[in-house]
Amino acid sequence: MDLRERRKQRVRAKLRRGSAGRLRLSVFRSSQHIYAQVIDDEAGRTVAAASTLDKELRGSLKTGADKAAAEAVGKLLASRATAAGVDRVVFDRGSYVYHGRIKALADGAREGGLSF
Repeated sequence: MDLRERRKQRVRAKLRRGSAGRLRLSVFRSSQHIYAQVIDDEAGRTVAAASTLDKELRGSLKTGADKAAAEAVGKLLASRATAAGVDRVVFDRGSYVYHGRIKALADGAREGGLSF
């Protein structure tokens, strides 16, 4: 198992211990896009999802790989999650350090109404 996978598993283990039944906001970052989804681990399903590939965002973004795009994805995800009845989540940053695009997405989700 490589270091990145070990770091991701370590973060998820801490989330499981402290989540208290809350849903998980999971983030994936590629070199060109950013994706986020709210996951119900107990039921094994995705409640809400958003990415820079969504039609609502694609035309308005300059690129899918900057902080502005990540913040827009966070706001869109928060609006979809609140429409599905979710307002409290636990933030799963995966193997990524909490800065840059990951932090911008989290801030956008908080502005959109999610609390974590």
